[in-house]
Amino acid sequence: MTTATYGARNKIKGKVTDIKSDAIMSQVNFETASGQLSSVLTTESVQEMNLKLGDEVHLIIKAIHVLPVKNA
Repeated sequence: MTTATYGARNKIKGKVTDIKSDAIMSQVNFETASGQLSSVLTTESVQEMNLKLGDEVHLIIKAIHVLPVKNA
């Protein structure tokens, strides 16, 4: 098993609860200890990882942009 470096510090465990795919993109939903998360990735990536319902995975979270929105 190789150790990967992701450059992200936020890693949580999740379980795949839903996968919606078309020819190009997929949306994968996860249940975590703190609630639901969703990820959009290529369908090819979902297939290469052989992701399926019930799989337990580590979710690496790295935000490129954080957009503050002030309520009016």
